Amino acid sequence: MRSAARRIISVVLVALVAAATLAPFLYMIATALMDEFDVLRYPPQLLPARPHPENFAIALTALPFGRFFLNTAIFAGGVVVGQVATSAMAAYAFARLRFPGRDRVFMIYLSVLMVPVVVLLVPRFLIINALGWVDTYAGLISTELVSVWGIFLLRQFFLTIPRDLEDAARLDGAGEWAVFWRVVLPLSKPALATLAVLAFMDQWKSLLWPLVATRSAEMSVVEVGLASLHGLYYANWTYQMAAAVTAVVPLVVLYFVAQKYFIREIELTGLK
Repeated sequence: MRSAARRIISVVLVALVAAATLAPFLYMIATALMDEFDVLRYPPQLLPARPHPENFAIALTALPFGRFFLNTAIFAGGVVVGQVATSAMAAYAFARLRFPGRDRVFMIYLSVLMVPVVVLLVPRFLIINALGWVDTYAGLISTELVSVWGIFLLRQFFLTIPRDLEDAARLDGAGEWAVFWRVVLPLSKPALATLAVLAFMDQWKSLLWPLVATRSAEMSVVEVGLASLHGLYYANWTYQMAAAVTAVVPLVVLYFVAQKYFIREIELTGLK
């Protein structure tokens, strides 16, 4: 009886947490389908009296959101490729290679996580400005190619891989690069996929750095476009919510597609 009661309580708690998590997103969808005057009524409505799907078309054509989505996809995709590559190689070095001061260097890397992102904005901008990369894809992507958190994540995962597999490959004549490429990476697909998804999501919703690194509408990303839309339609929440829902949809789809990798990563490494 006690175990059944605990199970029921657990299910209720999980349902409440899930409802609290989904409620803002569901209300955002409902607001996006309302008439612009319905949002201002008192008491506030939770559901639209009559859906207005045309709000999405109006909101997305008010600004060149097609270009914004393309820029964001290129930006996020380039960062994902760079972070997965650099994080995997650096993590393997910290997990498997032996060199003087390895652990101290790793601790210095981790200390970078304590530095606020805002502090690095000016140095990063000065670097891309000196290279002539302001308002370009190179300027957006170049300073995001290394992820200290990604290095830490993959290093912890590499430490869980049995060394016997690597030693067997070395006995067969494989060099260090072959061991990394043919043994370690294939076994690390869940961790690599998790890093790729998290990096993509992080860059997709990035606002501060694209706002600093770009100047023209042709190079703006989705989050900058949403901020600009707020300036155009300050009191029209339906258009703003319609654009916000469209911006969130790719992330939701990506999460459902890749959720098995998150689950597998937790199973293999015990991350919580």
